[in-house]
Amino acid sequence: MPKITLGTESIVGSLTPSNQKSYKLTNKIRDGETPVYSLVFNFLDSRFFSVFVSACGNRINVYNCLEDGGIAPLQSYADEDKEESFYTVSWACGVKGNPFVVAGGEKGIIRVIDVGNEKIHKSLVGHGNSVNEIRTNVTKPQLVLSASKDESVRLWNVETGICILIFAGTGGHRNKVMSVDFQPNDEHRFISCGMDKTIKIWSMKEFWTYVEDSFTWKDDDPSKFPTKFVQFPVHTASVHTNFVDCNRWFGDFILSKSVENEILLWEPIVKENSPGEGTSEVILRYPIPNCNIWFIKFSCDFFLNYLSIGNQEGKIYVWDLKSFPPVLVTVLSHEQSNSVIRQTAMSTDGTTILAACEDGTIRRWDAIAEEKADTVEAQRPPLLHQYSRRKGKAKQK
Repeated sequence: MPKITLGTESIVGSLTPSNQKSYKLTNKIRDGETPVYSLVFNFLDSRFFSVFVSACGNRINVYNCLEDGGIAPLQSYADEDKEESFYTVSWACGVKGNPFVVAGGEKGIIRVIDVGNEKIHKSLVGHGNSVNEIRTNVTKPQLVLSASKDESVRLWNVETGICILIFAGTGGHRNKVMSVDFQPNDEHRFISCGMDKTIKIWSMKEFWTYVEDSFTWKDDDPSKFPTKFVQFPVHTASVHTNFVDCNRWFGDFILSKSVENEILLWEPIVKENSPGEGTSEVILRYPIPNCNIWFIKFSCDFFLNYLSIGNQEGKIYVWDLKSFPPVLVTVLSHEQSNSVIRQTAMSTDGTTILAACEDGTIRRWDAIAEEKADTVEAQRPPLLHQYSRRKGKAKQK
Protein backbone atom coordinates (compact mmCIF):
# COMPACT_ATOMS: atom_id res chain seq x y z
CA MET A 1 0.00 0.00 0.00
CA PRO A 2 1.50 3.39 -0.98
CA LYS A 3 2.40 5.47 2.04
CA ILE A 4 1.41 9.02 2.93
CA THR A 5 4.52 11.15 3.11
CA LEU A 6 4.97 13.20 6.26
CA GLY A 7 7.67 15.59 5.18
CA THR A 8 5.35 18.54 4.69
CA GLU A 9 2.45 19.67 6.89
CA SER A 10 -0.88 20.00 5.08
CA ILE A 11 -2.59 23.39 5.30
CA VAL A 12 -6.07 23.65 6.78
CA GLY A 13 -8.45 26.30 5.48
CA SER A 14 -10.14 28.78 7.80
CA LEU A 15 -13.90 28.55 8.36
CA THR A 16 -14.16 32.35 8.45
CA PRO A 17 -15.86 33.31 5.15
CA SER A 18 -14.14 35.89 2.98
CA ASN A 19 -17.51 36.89 1.48
CA GLN A 20 -15.69 37.71 -1.75
CA LYS A 21 -18.72 36.32 -3.54
CA SER A 22 -22.32 36.46 -2.32
CA TYR A 23 -25.30 34.34 -3.30
CA LYS A 24 -29.03 34.57 -2.70
CA LEU A 25 -31.67 31.84 -2.67
CA THR A 26 -33.70 32.48 -5.82
CA ASN A 27 -35.87 29.39 -6.20
CA LYS A 28 -37.07 26.15 -4.67
CA ILE A 29 -38.98 23.42 -6.50
CA ARG A 30 -40.29 20.03 -5.49
CA ASP A 31 -38.63 17.35 -7.59
CA GLY A 32 -40.49 14.46 -5.94
CA GLU A 33 -41.55 12.88 -2.66
CA THR A 34 -38.28 10.98 -2.13
CA PRO A 35 -34.69 12.23 -1.71
CA VAL A 36 -32.98 13.90 -4.64
CA TYR A 37 -29.64 12.08 -4.75
CA SER A 38 -28.05 13.58 -7.82
CA LEU A 39 -28.21 16.52 -10.20
CA VAL A 40 -25.78 17.86 -12.78
CA PHE A 41 -25.51 20.62 -15.38
CA ASN A 42 -24.68 19.80 -19.00
CA PHE A 43 -21.02 20.77 -19.50
CA LEU A 44 -20.71 18.87 -22.81
CA ASP A 45 -22.64 21.17 -25.16
CA SER A 46 -22.57 24.99 -24.90
CA ARG A 47 -26.13 25.13 -26.26
CA PHE A 48 -27.35 23.46 -23.09
CA PHE A 49 -25.11 24.92 -20.36
CA SER A 50 -28.19 26.14 -18.47
CA VAL A 51 -29.89 22.72 -18.60
CA PHE A 52 -29.59 20.26 -15.72
CA VAL A 53 -30.93 16.82 -14.90
CA SER A 54 -31.94 15.35 -11.54
CA ALA A 55 -32.45 11.86 -10.08
CA CYS A 56 -35.33 11.44 -7.62
CA GLY A 57 -36.90 8.08 -6.83
CA ASN A 58 -37.66 6.25 -10.08
CA ARG A 59 -37.80 9.52 -12.02
CA ILE A 60 -35.27 11.44 -14.09
CA ASN A 61 -36.22 15.08 -14.63
CA VAL A 62 -34.69 17.61 -17.03
CA TYR A 63 -34.91 21.36 -16.28
CA ASN A 64 -33.69 24.66 -17.65
CA CYS A 65 -32.30 27.38 -15.38
CA LEU A 66 -33.83 30.65 -16.60
CA GLU A 67 -32.01 33.97 -16.41
CA ASP A 68 -34.66 35.44 -14.10
CA GLY A 69 -34.00 32.78 -11.45
CA GLY A 70 -36.76 30.45 -12.60
CA ILE A 71 -36.50 26.71 -13.15
CA ALA A 72 -38.48 25.43 -16.14
CA PRO A 73 -39.31 21.70 -16.45
CA LEU A 74 -38.42 20.28 -19.88
CA GLN A 75 -38.77 16.49 -19.67
CA SER A 76 -39.55 13.77 -17.17
CA TYR A 77 -38.86 10.06 -17.39
CA ALA A 78 -40.39 7.48 -15.03
CA ASP A 79 -38.69 4.09 -14.94
CA GLU A 80 -40.88 1.08 -15.69
CA ASP A 81 -39.79 -0.40 -12.36
CA LYS A 82 -41.62 1.54 -9.64
CA GLU A 83 -39.20 0.16 -7.05
CA GLU A 84 -36.20 1.72 -8.79
CA SER A 85 -34.41 4.51 -6.92
CA PHE A 86 -31.91 6.45 -9.03
CA TYR A 87 -28.75 7.51 -7.17
CA THR A 88 -26.75 9.06 -9.99
CA VAL A 89 -27.14 10.76 -13.33
CA SER A 90 -24.73 12.11 -15.96
CA TRP A 91 -24.84 13.75 -19.38
CA ALA A 92 -23.34 11.96 -22.39
CA CYS A 93 -23.94 12.07 -26.13
CA GLY A 94 -24.12 9.86 -29.18
CA VAL A 95 -21.62 9.85 -32.02
CA LYS A 96 -23.84 12.31 -33.91
CA GLY A 97 -23.86 14.73 -30.99
CA ASN A 98 -27.36 13.88 -29.79
CA PRO A 99 -27.61 14.45 -26.01
CA PHE A 100 -28.03 11.45 -23.71
CA VAL A 101 -28.89 11.25 -20.04
CA VAL A 102 -27.35 8.23 -18.30
CA ALA A 103 -28.83 7.15 -14.95
CA GLY A 104 -28.33 4.31 -12.50
CA GLY A 105 -29.38 3.34 -9.01
CA GLU A 106 -30.74 0.67 -6.70
CA LYS A 107 -31.50 -1.98 -9.34
CA GLY A 108 -28.07 -1.85 -10.99
CA ILE A 109 -29.49 -1.31 -14.50
CA ILE A 110 -28.16 1.78 -16.28
CA ARG A 111 -30.67 3.62 -18.46
CA VAL A 112 -29.42 5.65 -21.43
CA ILE A 113 -32.11 8.15 -22.44
CA ASP A 114 -31.97 9.94 -25.79
CA VAL A 115 -33.18 13.40 -24.81
CA GLY A 116 -33.74 14.37 -28.44
CA ASN A 117 -36.41 11.75 -29.14
CA GLU A 118 -37.40 11.17 -25.50
CA LYS A 119 -36.83 7.42 -25.72
CA ILE A 120 -34.66 4.83 -24.04
CA HIS A 121 -31.60 4.39 -26.25
CA LYS A 122 -30.02 1.51 -24.31
CA SER A 123 -30.35 -0.36 -21.03
CA LEU A 124 -26.93 -1.39 -19.76
CA VAL A 125 -27.06 -4.64 -17.79
CA GLY A 126 -24.08 -6.13 -16.00
CA HIS A 127 -23.64 -4.81 -12.48
CA GLY A 128 -24.61 -7.24 -9.74
CA ASN A 129 -25.80 -4.53 -7.36
CA SER A 130 -26.72 -0.86 -7.14
CA VAL A 131 -24.90 1.85 -9.10
CA ASN A 132 -23.62 4.73 -6.94
CA GLU A 133 -22.10 7.04 -9.52
CA ILE A 134 -21.78 7.54 -13.28
CA ARG A 135 -19.25 9.88 -14.89
CA THR A 136 -18.69 10.79 -18.53
CA ASN A 137 -15.46 11.19 -20.49
CA VAL A 138 -15.59 14.81 -21.72
CA THR A 139 -13.30 14.16 -24.71
CA LYS A 140 -15.15 10.99 -25.76
CA PRO A 141 -18.65 11.54 -24.34
CA GLN A 142 -19.87 8.15 -25.56
CA LEU A 143 -17.75 6.61 -22.78
CA VAL A 144 -19.00 6.47 -19.20
CA LEU A 145 -17.74 4.89 -16.00
CA SER A 146 -20.06 3.36 -13.42
CA ALA A 147 -19.20 2.71 -9.75
CA SER A 148 -21.14 -0.04 -8.04
CA LYS A 149 -21.93 -1.66 -4.73
CA ASP A 150 -20.75 -4.91 -6.36
CA GLU A 151 -17.15 -3.69 -5.77
CA SER A 152 -16.48 -3.05 -9.47
CA VAL A 153 -16.12 -0.18 -11.91
CA ARG A 154 -17.28 -0.68 -15.48
CA LEU A 155 -16.46 1.25 -18.65
CA TRP A 156 -19.35 1.47 -21.12
CA ASN A 157 -19.92 2.73 -24.64
CA VAL A 158 -23.41 4.23 -24.39
CA GLU A 159 -23.76 4.53 -28.16
CA THR A 160 -23.39 0.79 -28.73
CA GLY A 161 -24.41 -0.47 -25.27
CA ILE A 162 -21.14 -2.40 -24.87
CA CYS A 163 -19.44 -3.06 -21.55
CA ILE A 164 -15.80 -2.58 -22.58
CA LEU A 165 -13.77 -3.08 -19.42
CA ILE A 166 -14.44 -4.25 -15.84
CA PHE A 167 -12.11 -3.04 -13.09
CA ALA A 168 -12.27 -5.51 -10.19
CA GLY A 169 -10.48 -8.46 -8.70
CA THR A 170 -7.19 -8.97 -6.92
CA GLY A 171 -6.14 -5.31 -6.78
CA GLY A 172 -9.63 -3.87 -6.89
CA HIS A 173 -11.93 -2.44 -4.24
CA ARG A 174 -12.98 -4.56 -1.27
CA ASN A 175 -16.27 -2.81 -0.58
CA LYS A 176 -18.82 -0.59 -2.32
CA VAL A 177 -17.33 1.70 -4.98
CA MET A 178 -18.80 5.15 -4.40
CA SER A 179 -17.26 7.52 -6.94
CA VAL A 180 -15.27 7.66 -10.19
CA ASP A 181 -13.77 10.38 -12.37
CA PHE A 182 -11.90 10.51 -15.69
CA GLN A 183 -8.51 12.24 -15.74
CA PRO A 184 -9.04 15.34 -17.96
CA ASN A 185 -5.37 15.46 -19.02
CA ASP A 186 -5.06 11.77 -19.85
CA GLU A 187 -7.97 9.93 -21.48
CA HIS A 188 -6.50 6.58 -20.42
CA ARG A 189 -6.73 7.21 -16.67
CA PHE A 190 -9.42 7.50 -14.04
CA ILE A 191 -9.82 7.36 -10.27
CA SER A 192 -12.22 5.43 -8.07
CA CYS A 193 -12.92 5.42 -4.35
CA GLY A 194 -15.10 3.48 -1.97
CA MET A 195 -16.08 2.20 1.41
CA ASP A 196 -12.82 0.26 1.69
CA LYS A 197 -11.27 3.70 2.52
CA THR A 198 -9.05 3.73 -0.58
CA ILE A 199 -8.70 5.79 -3.75
CA LYS A 200 -7.32 3.95 -6.78
CA ILE A 201 -5.82 5.24 -10.02
CA TRP A 202 -6.44 2.98 -13.01
CA SER A 203 -4.91 2.99 -16.48
CA MET A 204 -6.73 1.89 -19.64
CA LYS A 205 -3.82 2.51 -22.00
CA GLU A 206 -2.89 -1.16 -22.35
CA PHE A 207 -6.50 -2.01 -23.20
CA TRP A 208 -7.37 0.95 -25.45
CA THR A 209 -7.91 -1.27 -28.49
CA TYR A 210 -10.99 -2.62 -26.69
CA VAL A 211 -12.31 0.93 -26.48
CA GLU A 212 -11.72 1.49 -30.20
CA ASP A 213 -13.33 -1.84 -31.07
CA SER A 214 -16.46 -0.93 -29.09
CA PHE A 215 -17.29 1.74 -31.68
CA THR A 216 -17.03 -0.64 -34.65
CA TRP A 217 -18.47 -3.85 -33.14
CA LYS A 218 -20.75 -5.37 -35.77
CA ASP A 219 -22.71 -7.88 -33.69
CA ASP A 220 -26.13 -6.60 -32.62
CA ASP A 221 -25.74 -8.38 -29.28
CA PRO A 222 -23.41 -6.28 -27.06
CA SER A 223 -23.10 -9.15 -24.58
CA LYS A 224 -20.94 -11.00 -27.13
CA PHE A 225 -18.25 -8.30 -26.99
CA PRO A 226 -14.99 -9.69 -25.46
CA THR A 227 -15.14 -7.57 -22.31
CA LYS A 228 -11.76 -7.41 -20.57
CA PHE A 229 -11.20 -7.68 -16.81
CA VAL A 230 -8.59 -5.33 -15.33
CA GLN A 231 -7.48 -6.41 -11.85
CA PHE A 232 -4.65 -4.06 -10.91
CA PRO A 233 -4.62 -0.26 -10.54
CA VAL A 234 -1.43 1.73 -11.02
CA HIS A 235 -1.77 3.41 -7.62
CA THR A 236 -3.73 2.89 -4.40
CA ALA A 237 -3.89 5.62 -1.77
CA SER A 238 -5.17 5.63 1.80
CA VAL A 239 -5.27 9.32 2.65
CA HIS A 240 -8.54 8.92 4.57
CA THR A 241 -9.31 6.75 7.60
CA ASN A 242 -12.98 6.17 6.78
CA PHE A 243 -15.37 5.67 3.84
CA VAL A 244 -14.50 7.76 0.76
CA ASP A 245 -17.61 8.72 -1.17
CA CYS A 246 -16.50 11.40 -3.66
CA ASN A 247 -13.33 12.04 -5.67
CA ARG A 248 -12.47 14.38 -8.53
CA TRP A 249 -9.34 15.17 -10.52
CA PHE A 250 -7.92 18.68 -10.10
CA GLY A 251 -5.33 18.80 -12.84
CA ASP A 252 -2.90 16.05 -11.85
CA PHE A 253 -3.95 16.39 -8.21
CA ILE A 254 -6.99 14.81 -6.55
CA LEU A 255 -9.82 16.18 -4.42
CA SER A 256 -11.45 13.56 -2.22
CA LYS A 257 -14.03 13.49 0.57
CA SER A 258 -14.64 11.04 3.36
CA VAL A 259 -17.08 11.11 6.30
CA GLU A 260 -14.53 13.10 8.33
CA ASN A 261 -15.93 16.62 7.88
CA GLU A 262 -13.31 17.68 5.34
CA ILE A 263 -12.20 17.49 1.72
CA LEU A 264 -8.54 16.81 0.95
CA LEU A 265 -6.41 18.04 -1.94
CA TRP A 266 -3.51 15.66 -2.43
CA GLU A 267 -0.83 14.64 -4.87
CA PRO A 268 -0.44 11.05 -6.03
CA ILE A 269 3.17 10.31 -6.91
CA VAL A 270 2.94 7.25 -9.11
CA LYS A 271 5.87 4.98 -9.88
CA GLU A 272 5.02 3.95 -13.42
CA ASN A 273 7.29 0.90 -13.47
CA SER A 274 6.46 -0.20 -9.92
CA PRO A 275 2.68 -0.07 -9.38
CA GLY A 276 1.79 -0.04 -5.71
CA GLU A 277 5.02 1.61 -4.59
CA GLY A 278 4.06 5.24 -5.07
CA THR A 279 3.33 7.82 -2.39
CA SER A 280 0.56 10.27 -1.62
CA GLU A 281 1.03 13.72 -0.13
CA VAL A 282 -1.88 15.66 1.37
CA ILE A 283 -1.43 19.35 0.61
CA LEU A 284 -4.64 21.18 1.55
CA ARG A 285 -7.62 20.49 3.79
CA TYR A 286 -11.05 22.07 3.32
CA PRO A 287 -13.13 21.72 6.51
CA ILE A 288 -16.86 20.97 6.09
CA PRO A 289 -18.70 21.02 9.46
CA ASN A 290 -21.57 18.58 10.04
CA CYS A 291 -20.72 16.48 7.02
CA ASN A 292 -19.95 13.09 8.56
CA ILE A 293 -22.53 10.88 6.88
CA TRP A 294 -21.82 9.10 3.62
CA PHE A 295 -23.29 9.95 0.21
CA ILE A 296 -22.81 13.70 0.35
CA LYS A 297 -21.00 14.76 -2.82
CA PHE A 298 -19.30 17.98 -3.88
CA SER A 299 -19.16 19.68 -7.28
CA CYS A 300 -16.99 22.23 -9.09
CA ASP A 301 -17.62 24.79 -11.81
CA PHE A 302 -16.40 24.04 -15.33
CA PHE A 303 -13.19 26.02 -14.88
CA LEU A 304 -12.32 24.49 -11.48
CA ASN A 305 -12.31 27.87 -9.76
CA TYR A 306 -14.76 26.94 -7.01
CA LEU A 307 -15.97 23.91 -5.07
CA SER A 308 -19.35 23.64 -3.36
CA ILE A 309 -20.68 21.02 -0.96
CA GLY A 310 -23.76 20.70 1.22
CA ASN A 311 -24.01 19.23 4.70
CA GLN A 312 -26.47 17.61 7.09
CA GLU A 313 -27.91 20.97 8.21
CA GLY A 314 -28.84 22.20 4.74
CA LYS A 315 -25.90 24.59 4.47
CA ILE A 316 -23.60 24.91 1.45
CA TYR A 317 -19.89 25.66 1.79
CA VAL A 318 -18.23 27.34 -1.20
CA TRP A 319 -14.42 27.16 -1.37
CA ASP A 320 -12.05 29.07 -3.65
CA LEU A 321 -9.83 26.46 -5.34
CA LYS A 322 -7.37 29.09 -6.62
CA SER A 323 -6.30 30.28 -3.19
CA PHE A 324 -3.53 29.22 -0.85
CA PRO A 325 -4.11 28.82 2.04
CA PRO A 326 -7.67 27.64 1.28
CA VAL A 327 -10.25 30.44 1.35
CA LEU A 328 -13.88 29.83 2.26
CA VAL A 329 -15.83 32.10 -0.09
CA THR A 330 -19.16 31.93 1.71
CA VAL A 331 -21.60 29.70 3.58
CA LEU A 332 -25.09 29.54 2.09
CA SER A 333 -27.95 29.03 4.53
CA HIS A 334 -31.65 29.81 4.81
CA GLU A 335 -34.15 29.38 7.62
CA GLN A 336 -36.26 27.11 5.41
CA SER A 337 -33.29 25.02 4.29
CA ASN A 338 -32.53 22.40 6.92
CA SER A 339 -32.64 19.12 4.97
CA VAL A 340 -29.52 17.07 4.18
CA ILE A 341 -27.99 18.18 0.87
CA ARG A 342 -26.89 15.04 -0.96
CA GLN A 343 -25.18 16.77 -3.88
CA THR A 344 -24.58 20.20 -5.35
CA ALA A 345 -24.25 21.25 -8.99
CA MET A 346 -22.40 24.39 -10.07
CA SER A 347 -23.00 26.13 -13.39
CA THR A 348 -20.13 26.55 -15.85
CA ASP A 349 -18.96 29.84 -14.31
CA GLY A 350 -20.02 29.09 -10.74
CA THR A 351 -22.66 31.81 -10.59
CA THR A 352 -25.49 29.32 -9.99
CA ILE A 353 -25.45 26.56 -7.38
CA LEU A 354 -28.13 23.89 -7.15
CA ALA A 355 -28.74 21.73 -4.09
CA ALA A 356 -30.21 18.20 -4.23
CA CYS A 357 -32.06 17.82 -0.94
CA GLU A 358 -33.19 14.78 0.97
CA ASP A 359 -36.66 16.29 1.44
CA GLY A 360 -37.30 15.95 -2.32
CA THR A 361 -36.64 19.59 -3.21
CA ILE A 362 -34.09 21.35 -5.40
CA ARG A 363 -32.89 24.76 -4.26
CA ARG A 364 -31.26 27.35 -6.50
CA TRP A 365 -28.73 29.93 -5.36
CA ASP A 366 -27.46 32.71 -7.65
CA ALA A 367 -24.47 35.00 -7.28
CA ILE A 368 -25.49 38.56 -6.48
CA ALA A 369 -22.51 40.09 -8.27
CA GLU A 370 -21.67 37.86 -11.21
CA GLU A 371 -18.06 36.92 -11.80
CA LYS A 372 -17.50 34.94 -14.95
CA ALA A 373 -14.39 33.01 -15.93
CA ASP A 374 -13.50 34.20 -19.43
CA THR A 375 -11.05 31.56 -20.61
CA VAL A 376 -10.14 27.97 -20.01
CA GLU A 377 -6.84 29.26 -18.56
CA ALA A 378 -8.80 29.36 -15.32
CA GLN A 379 -8.41 25.59 -15.32
CA ARG A 380 -4.77 26.06 -14.40
CA PRO A 381 -4.85 27.18 -10.78
CA PRO A 382 -1.52 28.89 -10.00
CA LEU A 383 -1.37 27.49 -6.48
CA LEU A 384 -0.71 23.99 -7.78
CA HIS A 385 2.47 25.09 -9.51
CA GLN A 386 3.90 25.97 -6.11
CA TYR A 387 3.43 22.48 -4.69
CA SER A 388 4.65 20.03 -7.28
CA ARG A 389 7.06 17.70 -5.50
CA ARG A 390 8.87 16.41 -8.56
CA LYS A 391 12.22 18.21 -8.74
CA GLY A 392 10.46 21.55 -8.38
CA LYS A 393 8.74 21.23 -11.76
CA ALA A 394 5.09 22.13 -12.21
CA LYS A 395 3.12 19.08 -13.33
CA GLN A 396 0.02 21.01 -14.40
CA LYS A 397 -0.07 20.89 -18.19
